[in-house]
Amino acid sequence: MQNRTTVLFPLVLMGFMALITFWINKAVEQQGSRIDGSQRHDPDYTMENFVTKQTDKDGNLSYILKAVKMTHYPDDDSTVLEKPKFTQYTKDKPYTKIGGDHGNISSDGEEVEILGNVVVVRDAYDDKSEMRVLTDKLILFPDLELAKTDRPVTLTQASKTIIHATGMIYDKNKQTFKLLHKVNAHYERPKK
Repeated sequence: MQNRTTVLFPLVLMGFMALITFWINKAVEQQGSRIDGSQRHDPDYTMENFVTKQTDKDGNLSYILKAVKMTHYPDDDSTVLEKPKFTQYTKDKPYTKIGGDHGNISSDGEEVEILGNVVVVRDAYDDKSEMRVLTDKLILFPDLELAKTDRPVTLTQASKTIIHATGMIYDKNKQTFKLLHKVNAHYERPKK
């Protein structure tokens, strides 16, 4: 019996010490901050006077996205833009230009969010005059030729047409603007 106790006691003691060491290690890891940089929001690269161009399957220019500065953050794969300007080109359709104070690009590149003093200009074409939209937030889906917001918008068109609304969906393919809520319009017939 004494022989068995002599062997078991050191094993139990070692197991107990291992358990305490494991517990202390976990307690210290949870309290201390990591120093490997993984919890910081530091950019991994920036670009001044950033320009990217997208073409369609036939090689025709689809859009150009420019910014005074582009910054990418690896911790959340976010991309931030300063003074973004987006111009969309479509054959046989008017160009659309969008600008704002700053913006964000989704990690998959499918969405571009333009924020602060957003101005959308659809060029004049055929018998339609230039159209201008003002808002403070706009989400673009460049490949779908779609833009939307849930924020207040002011839409102006020649001959003193002014429309105020909350929320909008602009579908360039269908050449339609859908105003979502609280629509208030002022229209003056053009003088001939």
